[in-house]
Order: sequence, then C-alpha cells, then structure tokens
Amino acid sequence: MKSVIETFSDVINASLVGDTNRLVLALSGGLDSRVMLECLSHYQLQNPTLEVRAVHVHHGLSRNADHWMEQCRLWCEEARVSFYAEFASLDIHSKQSLEAQAREARYALLSKHLNKNDLLLTAQHADDQLETMLLALKRGSGPRGLAAMGIKSTFGEAMLVRPFLSLKREALEAFAKQQALEWVEDESNQDTQFDRNFLRHQVIPALSKRWPEIQASALRSAQLCFEQEQLLDELLDQQYQSVLNADNSLHADALGELSEAIRNRLLRRWFAENSFPMPGKKALGLIYHEVIKASQDANPKLIIGKVSVRRFQKNLFLVEQSKETPYWQSAIAIDTATELPNDLGFVEISSQSDIGLPVRAPKPDEKVWVQFNPGGLTAHPDERSGSRKLKKLFQEYQIPPWKRSQTPILMYNEEVVAVGDSFVCRGYSGSSHRFYWKKHN
Repeated sequence: MKSVIETFSDVINASLVGDTNRLVLALSGGLDSRVMLECLSHYQLQNPTLEVRAVHVHHGLSRNADHWMEQCRLWCEEARVSFYAEFASLDIHSKQSLEAQAREARYALLSKHLNKNDLLLTAQHADDQLETMLLALKRGSGPRGLAAMGIKSTFGEAMLVRPFLSLKREALEAFAKQQALEWVEDESNQDTQFDRNFLRHQVIPALSKRWPEIQASALRSAQLCFEQEQLLDELLDQQYQSVLNADNSLHADALGELSEAIRNRLLRRWFAENSFPMPGKKALGLIYHEVIKASQDANPKLIIGKVSVRRFQKNLFLVEQSKETPYWQSAIAIDTATELPNDLGFVEISSQSDIGLPVRAPKPDEKVWVQFNPGGLTAHPDERSGSRKLKKLFQEYQIPPWKRSQTPILMYNEEVVAVGDSFVCRGYSGSSHRFYWKKHN
C-alpha cells in the first residue's frame, strides 16, 4: 500500500505539464492541509526547480482566525515553503450563506497566485468525497452533481488538483501522528447543525463501520458519473456549438426546437462553462416557458441566484447581477484613465492613442465628466440628421437593456459628447483625441 507521501507525489507527477512553474497549496491549517504541507515540503526537496507556496485565507469568522494564520506561517517556515496570507471580506447581511461567501472568496483569492498551467492543491480526501455525494443525493442532483469532485479539474488557466482524494481521513490522521504534526481545529466543524458536519460526525462513521470500503466505492461511482458526463458533452458538442453564438449567447429559437432533455443538457453546459451554479429542473422549465417562449415584443428576465437569463434579439444571455450605477459620475482628466464602478473597466480621453472614438479636445471652459444615467438626455450622433432621446438611440444601436445603465456617457458641460464605444455626437467629433472605453470583460 502506498504511503501518504507516495500518493501525493504520484498525483502531482501525473498532473504536471511542460510549463508548470508553481504549486500552490490552499493551507487552512486543519489536519488535511497540514499533512499536505508536509508532503509538499518533501516534494520540494526532490523537485527544487518548481516554485512552491502555501496560501492561507483569513476569513475573519472566528476569534481564533489570527492564531490560525500565525500557526500556518510558523509551519511554513519550518517546512521551508513560502507563505502568503490573503484576507477575505464577507457580508454578514447578504442573503448568501457565509459558508458560500467564504468558499467563493477563498477561491478568488487563491487564483491571484496562479498562472497558466500552475497547480492549485487542495486537501479534500475520500471522506469529503462521500460527504459531497451524499449532499448531492439530498439535493436530488443528477450525474453531474454525483460526479462530485475529481482528482483533477480545470481552474481558469490553471489546474485544481486533489492529491488525497483516494485516502481516508484516518490515514491522514495516522500520518500526522506518526510525524508528530500539529494542526488547528475549527470549532465550527463540530456544529452538526451544518449538513456536512452532521454527515461527518454521525452518518459516515456508521456507514464506514458497516461498509469499510464505502469511500472507495463512492470514488468509483463519482468517476463513472464523471465519465458519463464527459461522454454526453462529446456526443452533444456539435449540437451545442450550433446554438452557441460568437458573443457567448444562445440562439433561443434553435433551443426551443430541441427536445426537453437535450435543451436542458445544453443549458446546464452553458451555465457551467460560464462558471455559474447549475440550474435545477424547475429553473430550466422557467427558462423555456418564461424566457425562450415569451412573446416576441417582451423583454423577459429570469433571475437565478446571482445571474439572470435575458432574451434580446432572439438570443439568450447570461447576465451577472450587478448594482445599478445611475447616480455615479466622475470628472475626467486628459490622458488619465478613470476607473469605472462595478468592474466595468475604465475610460480615457487620450491625446496619443489611435484607439477609440475620435473626439475634439475640450475647451478651457468645458467641464469634462462621465456618467451612466441616460434618463432625460438627448444625443445627436454625428452620422445622423437629427437628435433623439438617448433611450431610443440605445435601441437603434442594439445595446441590450441591461447594458444601457452600464454604458459610460462622456459629457462636456451638460452636453452628450460620446456614448460608450457606439458613437460621437455632432459638433464633438475631431481628430486630436480619442475617447476609449476599456472593458474588463
């Protein structure tokens, strides 16, 4: 039987690609990641050309959080592994659970340490896999949910690797005691009000006592479900590509002509490829009846968690819910980038660039600023014969409704000069400057 260190090394070696430069360990300080830190230290000695680092995310949810961070720092010094701490900011008033917020924040902060083909190492083990499958059963998940966690999965341009997925927790604990390792205990892990803790402390021990190999069986079942999911994606790939547009929207009419089973499968893949949680059967039915089949003159919108499904010009769009910005405005200085709110990018009036809309330089007495609210504004595009309400121009320029309040409007005094990357107004075009909107997405 392979040792813990051998299991770790074999999985890492099988996951490396030619230009992998860095291994990043998600280090909470609990038993599992503490053992993985020890394995990583051994692996580093055998592979000195690879950079290794451990990243601890401080969530601030426990009075012991500072102590855990300092313990992780100390253990990394002893293991000669570079240590980094990241601090999560959570909203206790959010409708989203703190557990879900913490998970999202953790992975977002970890991603900052990864480049293309690097490996992110997390310490889930066979007991965690069984817990995940049982929770999927509780939710009524299909094969994708029952596929649970894979030993390897893509993570942006990097790879998320779980080297301990074939090992039981008791094997990790035995290794830790053998190596005289210390670890921290999160007091919330004992609270059986949480479903995962209830399974961990009350259900899985009973299942393991009756069926000692149940973790290995769960891993095989998860792998089989994962293979079936891959097969379905391969078989339906041509059909998926036929309804997928270049802007990542889906052709609504084409989707509506498919069978319910195929349509739902393609919609689930669409959500997954855009990194949104999988919609349930009820939500999929609502997408069909309330969005795809809505009347042609409607502007349907279905909110599913943090994302909404919208239809515009016979296409479906996934739109991440964002805060409205109607009252935001900011002055602009020439040749200075101005950051926009809500991750909408930045705008700049440049005297040196040839990218963007051509505008004249502002006059000394003109106030130069940018805003989002189109309400009450009138504009006269340079190529048009007359002016119209900006609301009507958004329609003519085929700007989707949800983007109209997220499109920066350049103003000189109280006059519209340029709108996003769509048009310049008459009287304000020129060759000396460019108004450039750099979008983050």
